Formats: sequence, C-alpha cells, structure tokens
Amino acid sequence: MTIERVILGIDPGLAHTGWGLVAQRGGSLRCLAYGCVSTTKEHDLASRLKKIHNQIAAVIARYQPTCVGIETVWFGVNTQSAFATGQARGAALVACAQHELKVSEFSPRQIKLAVVGTGTAEKDQVQYMVRHLLNLESSPYPDHAADALAAAICYTTHESPIAERPMKDE
Repeated sequence: MTIERVILGIDPGLAHTGWGLVAQRGGSLRCLAYGCVSTTKEHDLASRLKKIHNQIAAVIARYQPTCVGIETVWFGVNTQSAFATGQARGAALVACAQHELKVSEFSPRQIKLAVVGTGTAEKDQVQYMVRHLLNLESSPYPDHAADALAAAICYTTHESPIAERPMKDE
C-alpha cells in the first residue's frame, strides 16, 4: 500500500475565497479540483461569511481532504480589506475545524517561496508554476483558485508526509 493524502488549499478573501485540492502520493502531486467562492457587496457581511463557510464545508464533505494549507492575512496599506479577509478566513477555518482537519498557516511569502523559489514572485509566476507542478493543461482560473492550489503545494513542502489515507497501488 502507498500512502496518499489530500490537501485542501485555501486563499481567503471576502469577495473571492479560492480553494484547491491536491493529492500527494510520495513525491507526486496531482490536482483533484479547484474553484472559488464568490460573494457580492449586495449581501450583508453575515450572509457572505455564511456562504464562504457553507461552500468550503461542502468542498470538504465532497473531497474529504486530510489536511489544509491556508494563507495568512497580509496587512498592507488597506487595513479594512485585511479585516474583511480575516473574517473570510475565519469562516473557512470554522468549516475546517468542524471536520477536524489539521490546518497549517502560511504567509504569502512562504507560499511563493515554496512554489516559485522566491518569496517576491508575481501572480503570473505562481500561476505558471502551479500549472507546471500539477501538470495542468492550462493555468487554474480564477487566480484565487491558483493561489489556493499554491497553498496546498506549500503544505507538501512544510509538513511531513505522515498521511492519513492508505491507497491501493494502481
């Protein structure tokens, strides 16, 4: 038997929370699925957070990941945006906690370093490397989904491969 783990990556944001699932078997990585939870300003904050929570919980229920890599909040010039991202992140983390998943948090710099090799990489460089590392035909869209897959890839470089799911050899 070979050990496989399924890693959920999350790129939190109030307007767009990206998610991506990567299966790891030894040193091999493959993309299982990715997407984005989008909310609009027409809805109140509580409704937007509920949607993020419910949709991340549905992804977890469907794909049953064994662990999670999530991006931390970056406090730039716009602190209001950082707070909104933090709230979206909290909604996603509650969904992970309800499913008792092991969660590791990574800064944007750590994720870029793990995927591209430099912590100052541009978005297009991250998308290119995610596509290359996961052997995808095209870059994941939207870029929030690519960033989520990058968070999952980062997990594989930072956390030991003590996997929870034995798989039959193919």
